[in-house]
Amino acid sequence: MKRSPFFKINMRARVYHLVLMLSRGDFHFRLTSILCDICAHRVIFPLFPPIHSGYTLAMPSTLLIIEDEPELVRVLRSYLEQAGFNVFTALRGDSGLAAWEEKHPDLVILDLNLPGMDGLDVARHIRRDPSRHTPIIMLTARADELDELLGLELGADDYITKPFSPRIVVARVNALLRRSDTDRESGQPIKIIDLEIDQAAHTLTRGGKLIELTPTEFSLLLTLVSQPGRVFSRLQLLEAAQGVAYEGYERTIDAHIKNLRAKIEPDTKNPRYIETVFGVGYRFARN
Repeated sequence: MKRSPFFKINMRARVYHLVLMLSRGDFHFRLTSILCDICAHRVIFPLFPPIHSGYTLAMPSTLLIIEDEPELVRVLRSYLEQAGFNVFTALRGDSGLAAWEEKHPDLVILDLNLPGMDGLDVARHIRRDPSRHTPIIMLTARADELDELLGLELGADDYITKPFSPRIVVARVNALLRRSDTDRESGQPIKIIDLEIDQAAHTLTRGGKLIELTPTEFSLLLTLVSQPGRVFSRLQLLEAAQGVAYEGYERTIDAHIKNLRAKIEPDTKNPRYIETVFGVGYRFARN
């Protein structure tokens, strides 16, 4: 007998309801996995954290996918929703930008080749808003390294070339959101030379003037100023900026450093803050 596609959804809802019911007791309960065979398809639920009395569920992050391939959108949306995200979609660049302005997503997955408005133009508009620091993952069929570097220079935080595994996208999204949350929740403002970094507010000022940074640029700067004078290799900076899920080229760090210098250095040809150690990497100048 052919079952309705809503059958699997209803079964999932019942299982999650069971977990929540168990969490109301006065005992600790850990659910490691739930395996359900539905319509000859195995549905594997992710590892749940310990659940106990008083446990509260965090609000899920909201994502916006701007991609013109409906089937790819459907697959990505399915994977991301199963990972616990709220997902909005748009098939055009102009409607995607309107959705970003209306929905205020926590992260944007953006294709380069879009009807209505090119993905690069969408990225430019997003980065022009000084009040929002939306992480951007560029998703594109372009494999040229110059296109990748251009996207990064326009403010993208990550870059994934098609074809790819949807699981990789989920891992990149988690890594980028986790890093952005850590940046916002960390410690007291940092003052070094004439720069002041407010981690909680995710802001940088120089001489009292606000300088807008992307989440990746902000994370790189925090890593460098954490140990002035220490040389960080490109791989170390890549891991600090993107997390272990990132599989891109180490040279993409050069594009981010170039953007960062353009924003904070009085003279990019003679850097005062971020110094290049040829053949090794970068370091933040000592006081």
